[in-house]
This record gives sequence, C-alpha cells and structure tokens, in this order.
Amino acid sequence: MIKVIITDDHPIVRRGIRQILEDDERIETVHETGKGKELLEKLREEKYDVVLLDISLPGGSGLDLIGQIKKIQPSVAVLMLSIYSEELYAIKALKFGASGYLTKSSAPEELLTAIHKVSKGERYISVSLADKLADDLITKSDKQVFQSLSARELDVLILLAAGKSFTQMAKELSLSPKTISTYRARLLVKLKLNSTSELIRYAIMQSLSKNPSDIDL
Repeated sequence: MIKVIITDDHPIVRRGIRQILEDDERIETVHETGKGKELLEKLREEKYDVVLLDISLPGGSGLDLIGQIKKIQPSVAVLMLSIYSEELYAIKALKFGASGYLTKSSAPEELLTAIHKVSKGERYISVSLADKLADDLITKSDKQVFQSLSARELDVLILLAAGKSFTQMAKELSLSPKTISTYRARLLVKLKLNSTSELIRYAIMQSLSKNPSDIDL
C-alpha cells in the first residue's frame, strides 16, 4: 500500500487530487498540506512513500523544498505537479532530486501511473518530455538559457512577464523589493539583455508569460 501526502496551496486542487487517489485501492493513506513548512512537519511525524509537490507555494518554491524533504526522509519519492509546462521546470526538478514531473493538465490515469512508478523507486517521465530529451541527445543542441536559471530567477521572470511591479513581486514571493531588483539584475546578465522590456519580450518568446490571474504563487 502507498502512503501519499499532497502539498498544494489551493484547497480545491488538493480535494480533486485526493478524490482521484482515494479511488485507487492500492493507495492506503492520503494526507494534505497547503504550505512547505507544514509538509516538513508532517514528514518529521510520519513516514510516506510519495510526496505530491506543487512548484509554487506561499513564501517559496517547491524546488527549494526537495533537498529539505530528502534530508528528513531520504527514501521518499517527490513527484512534482505544476501548472507550468515541462520545458520550464521538469529537467531542473529532476536534477534537484525529484522522481518525476507532471503538469496539472495531465489525465488522472497518468497521475496514478506516475505515483505507482515513483513509489517503487523509479523515475516517471512523460512521453512528451522523453521525446524532448531524446531530441536534445540526437541533435546535441544546447539547453535553452532559461534552464540554467534558478527557481527564484524563473519566478521573477514569469512575474515580470505577467506585468507585476517590484512591490507586487516582493509581496507574492515574500522577498524585499531590493532582492527582486537583484534577481532582475542577475537575469539581465545571464540572458545578456539590457532592460526589463527585453526580459518581458524574452519571456513571451519562450512562452513563459501568463495572464496574471493564472500565476500560481
């Protein structure tokens, strides 16, 4: 039997996922949390087989939690579940120690398949991501520049493209406006750009821009 804990800051999303998992008789326990801190507390109290983890959580990135999760329970499998496309975060999540990555648009059957696979100590990669990785190997092409960005730099870039001000970004990411400015400066250097408008244009070209109401932070 598989013990799963869901970490997502949207109660409706958690409820929907929980209903899917509870219909599977091979999944024994489903718990849920809305914050990273709550998740870490739960992991200290009880052993789980799989953590379903959102990328965007209040006060931080799910990617930053992976290392902390592994320190508490080294054997637990972390399956990322996000609104963001695989191109943005999947490879980075796997490098950080996740066992798999799914978007929230995935079919319930795929979610269950992924949970069962990672619970056995295996990795789960969707067919579309496998194709992308294969293409990269065959063509020996360099990874896109944004894949070298940190999780927080990606957060700032996406929010810039959504039209957020430094003050708004600072509030949503639990950072200071000065720190946001520092991340912006790093983005300009890494992407070899000269202004905020060029950062926004780059984000749009890379399909990173979203309607502000769709930003899951």
